[in-house]
Amino acid sequence: MDIINNWRIVILLCLTLGLAPFFPEPHIFGKAKWILGGAEGMKPMDWFDVVLHGLPYFLLIRLIIIKGITSDKKEVK
Repeated sequence: MDIINNWRIVILLCLTLGLAPFFPEPHIFGKAKWILGGAEGMKPMDWFDVVLHGLPYFLLIRLIIIKGITSDKKEVK
């Protein structure tokens, strides 16, 4: 089984890399607020942070979609 298709690893990544650093607030939350506020003053390093800390959540959403599609195909048969 591929690492990116392993639920346990993806959830572990979401809880560690996705939320790091934990205090004063998770990094991804601060970056999301910044982007929703217009992303003024964001530098390439800030965008890299968004990609790095957001990748685990992208993988989780991807797994949920794949699971939904495969379960739909099983119901049709």
